[in-house]
Amino acid sequence: MPVKRYRRDQSEVSCCLKYVIFGFNVIFWLLGLSILAVGVWAWTEKDTFNNLSRLTNIALDPAFVFIVAGLITFTIGFTGCVGALRENTCLLACYAIFLAILLLLEMTAGILGFIFKDWIKAQATNGFQAFIVHYRDDPDQQNLIDWIQEKWLHCCGIEGPKDWDRNVYFNCSSEAVGSREACGVPFSCCKPKRNEIIKNKQCGYDVRKPDYHFEVTQIIYDKGCLQAGEEWLQSNLLIVAGVAVGIAFLQILGICFAQNLRADIYAQKAKWN
Repeated sequence: MPVKRYRRDQSEVSCCLKYVIFGFNVIFWLLGLSILAVGVWAWTEKDTFNNLSRLTNIALDPAFVFIVAGLITFTIGFTGCVGALRENTCLLACYAIFLAILLLLEMTAGILGFIFKDWIKAQATNGFQAFIVHYRDDPDQQNLIDWIQEKWLHCCGIEGPKDWDRNVYFNCSSEAVGSREACGVPFSCCKPKRNEIIKNKQCGYDVRKPDYHFEVTQIIYDKGCLQAGEEWLQSNLLIVAGVAVGIAFLQILGICFAQNLRADIYAQKAKWN
């Protein structure tokens, strides 16, 4: 008896849509895994897992931020990637829900940030103060504040170099206990010199002493990072807004693609049932 063969003349599931979602999310899956690995490696290097007392403020720990960001990116990428490849409607639904929640949180943060600008400014000030106080305690926070001051905003302290008096090593009274950095600032506060190849790590020594022999403004940045950050945001507002809109657009597109693919899968199942 001849076997009757069924052949699907035209698939209800769009292969193009399926592999667009798969290809897009496999990148985020690998990216999230890489970010997560970097965060875990950083915590391991600091021996944080065995000594949680090293954590001065977990929310400000760059390694912890990397771990959280990596987990979120990995989870979203995994659900989208596997859900599309296996045509799993449950994973695709989770993917759409995760993107919707993330989009909602981003919009809420943007609106609240615009309304409560003074509160955001106060939180940024408190966070920067914690960075200064624990500058020598956590290498990740030290590298972050050095990058902010030297590479990004070209600033020093919160409102100015005097804020480094909050750190026990840079406090002017620490000279009595033999701190060579007393009444100074980190090297990241120093302005780059012309044709400088190797950064002078001692360029910030003694700059806040009353009897300092050179013009301080020629040696270090005198603008605080809070003011410098506000000026940077104002001058790059269109770029920041464009990036935010672009990310939101991609998230909405991902939600729509996932929902369309789920609808196609359900239609295919209904046809064969």
